[in-house]
Amino acid sequence: MKKSVSNFVPADFRERQVSNVIDLALFILYILLITYQENLGGIVKVILSSLYLVLYLPVAYVLGGTLGQRFSGLRMRKYNDYSSSIGIFSAYKRIILLVIGNWFGLLYFSKDRRFTYEKLSNTILLKSEDDDMKKKVGLIKFVFWGTIYILFCIWVQNLWLLPGVLIIFDMYVSKKVPWDFYKKTRSGKKPHWIVEWFDAIIFALIAVGLINIYLFQNYKIPTSSLEKTLLVGDHLFVSKVAYGPRNPMTPLSFPLAQHTLPIINTKSYFEKPQWKYKRLAGFGHVKHDDIVVFNFPTGDTVCTKVPNPDYYELCREYGREKVRNNTVPGIDFGEIVWRPVDRRENYVKRCVALPGDSLQVKNGRLLINGVPQKAHKGIQFNYMVVTNGTQINPKIFEKLGIAKEDQHYAGNYNVYHHMPLTDENVKALQELSNVVSVNPMKKMPGERDPQVFPHSDLYDWNADFFGPLWIPKKGETVELTKTNIPVYKRIIQTYESNEFKSVGDSIFYINGEKTDTYTFKMDYYFMMGDNRDNSVDSRFWGFVPEDHVVGKPILVWLSLDKDKSFPANIRWNRFFKIAGKD
Repeated sequence: MKKSVSNFVPADFRERQVSNVIDLALFILYILLITYQENLGGIVKVILSSLYLVLYLPVAYVLGGTLGQRFSGLRMRKYNDYSSSIGIFSAYKRIILLVIGNWFGLLYFSKDRRFTYEKLSNTILLKSEDDDMKKKVGLIKFVFWGTIYILFCIWVQNLWLLPGVLIIFDMYVSKKVPWDFYKKTRSGKKPHWIVEWFDAIIFALIAVGLINIYLFQNYKIPTSSLEKTLLVGDHLFVSKVAYGPRNPMTPLSFPLAQHTLPIINTKSYFEKPQWKYKRLAGFGHVKHDDIVVFNFPTGDTVCTKVPNPDYYELCREYGREKVRNNTVPGIDFGEIVWRPVDRRENYVKRCVALPGDSLQVKNGRLLINGVPQKAHKGIQFNYMVVTNGTQINPKIFEKLGIAKEDQHYAGNYNVYHHMPLTDENVKALQELSNVVSVNPMKKMPGERDPQVFPHSDLYDWNADFFGPLWIPKKGETVELTKTNIPVYKRIIQTYESNEFKSVGDSIFYINGEKTDTYTFKMDYYFMMGDNRDNSVDSRFWGFVPEDHVVGKPILVWLSLDKDKSFPANIRWNRFFKIAGKD
């Protein structure tokens, strides 16, 4: 028996908004509770999160409303028919449209579809809108978006953008300028579907672009330098507001492309104009042991066909002129291109030393200001594993998380060499009956590695015996000497854009003036991978300038194992894992 229509009155605008806020808050709380349950596996977290859409929402709609709608005094019924309940399949259809609309920005508030969100979420709508209600709704929207815009102008510290409030006022209140003129037709009919799709795509690209610049972006772990902390194939949400987002340095660029447009393989940005580095206020600063995403410092010059190793390492190995002229037999370096700071490749490492710190590596172990570094669970080193001649069971390697590419062996499985192992894995292998010994593979002190920073004969450093090295700090002044010029020359000349010239070993000119000191303009950081013997990091290419810092990984939202095929390659236990948490 149908209920009386009189029991269902048109919803008040305030009630609808209260309903939306309550539902959103409850959903966020629900997801947070699931995410922080360490005793739940990744697959269980995925299932529990999905239950909200596939079970709770549709059932709630059929029964009469979500918790937020009931708390607000609303009830869910068919649009414009408040006495009739909806069916389960109708509820699923509307939820699917709602998800698509919210994720891809194809459905949004506009003049002609003012209550699209409410329709799709099945909240009671007004049967009709009089002129007074239209004005109220327009004023509310202006206050909302105008406030957000003003706060944005204050955040980016650019008050010249404030006149944009007048445009927002006209869009929602005065409506003097026909901002949607391209959607109007002479006959007054709805615009062609192509126009609507074009409008939606442009809106989505702008929205995604702004989100990537100022809030967060996706990043995929490409190498094993942070195993076992972050795995190859992990997809991360990287927070830009953790350390404060940078204003774009190359503002004219295509969204979602770092430096090259796919398929056509051309630059995804215009080199001009170039804006100066400026970082907005964030939630904090880089701290010891933070995992940080940053632009590759020596990625300013790139050989397009041989991007790894970097251009400078190629020049040291083959000679600058041979690389520039592409005359090394058997190697095609391709075109040599220059990239601005924010268009260089993204790298991810752990920050082990902050500005002003003194760093040293002894026998592979890290010391900061003379104090040994905290032993993280995921740190690993290369070992030689000697067996009695029999093979170690591959299932044991899989259980210990040792990738196939790291299972190097010689002879008849007698020796496994250069195998990256954590302390826990070392103990596990030592307990195997067919394992004779497990020994670290280390270089000797004084055994100079020409690939190691600062690439000078004055330093007999290698990856296992490195430093001591002082990390430059903004405002600090150092005396320039023959010994430290190899360490700080790139900072002075490249990162801080000074003209540098030396005469002999002890006479230096900066911007044409003779000097024996230099004051740093930026802070610098020292980054290392947790997979210490399989990580090309600051030990090889030096400091990371503050203007190269992109953000902080906060969550693993997808993880795929490249050694397996679908669906076995999905690492369910890593879904919704806090990035970098031991």
